[in-house]
Amino acid sequence: MNFANWEPVYRKILVDFGFPRDDDERARDLLAKFAKPFDKSRFDVLTEKTVAIAGAGPSLENELDKAREADAVLSASTATDVLLDAGIAVDCMVTDLDKNPETARELTEQGIPVTAHAHGDNIPAIESVVPTFDANHVLATTQAEPRGLVENFGGFTDGDRAAFLADHFGAGELVFLGWDFDDPDVDAMKQKKLQWAERLLCWLELRRGERFSILDGRREGTDTSWLPK
Repeated sequence: MNFANWEPVYRKILVDFGFPRDDDERARDLLAKFAKPFDKSRFDVLTEKTVAIAGAGPSLENELDKAREADAVLSASTATDVLLDAGIAVDCMVTDLDKNPETARELTEQGIPVTAHAHGDNIPAIESVVPTFDANHVLATTQAEPRGLVENFGGFTDGDRAAFLADHFGAGELVFLGWDFDDPDVDAMKQKKLQWAERLLCWLELRRGERFSILDGRREGTDTSWLPK
């Protein structure tokens, strides 16, 4: 994903949520102050492999075998804790720092990559949490225009950003666990974010020429005509 393709989608997200672009850019620039060069060859383990994308939905604990059977595992936020508690190693945690920063910190201390994301709502967490990480194992990301050591691989929520990350580094097949688009226990804001995650995964499978089973019965109701090819 390059920013030229991502930006039209990003603009629609900003409008839909009423998020100020300046706030995202301010967060990006703050995160850049803590970023160090990241050895992206560490993600060669994803290339042409089956990569499990673990979301943090309530179905996760019943689908752990998908992660066990995959060649590599990328986990979103608190899905990481569930996987680790089940004895399943993760190859990268994708987080915007809002729920379990201690897990992210421990992973960096163990030399496991963490993708730390900057957006306009998490500036306090960037200031207080990111400096506690081992920066050698942190890949800094933004949903705004990338700058310096802060990257943008596409995606909006932790889960779909993990999928776009795997795609960027050449994953052969993506499998999904812990994804619950219709989770009745989330608030209205989270539900709206899940709707965007669904749209973005529809876009990603079109770009990849792949069919994600979690979208079966859903993609037909998702308008992708406006999405870049």
